[in-house]
Amino acid sequence: MFTAKRLARLKWACRRGMLELDVLFLPFVEQAFDDLNDGEKVTFERLLTCDDPDLFAWFMGHQKCNDPDLAAMVQRVLSRVKV
Repeated sequence: MFTAKRLARLKWACRRGMLELDVLFLPFVEQAFDDLNDGEKVTFERLLTCDDPDLFAWFMGHQKCNDPDLAAMVQRVLSRVKV
């Protein structure tokens, strides 16, 4: 389902306007994206279409995402962060 071209576009979409998001998304794609099922991959792709201020608020815990699928993906990405 995810061709090399689609995956390349996804990696490009991981490059955001905020460094805080860049350091979350690109490592996740490189290390964990292949482990997702097809539905989760589509959800992650949809997550990347959200606006940076919303993404920042969700990932920093300032706001709760109202979409349960996106909220679950936010938590999945955060669970991979190494502190």
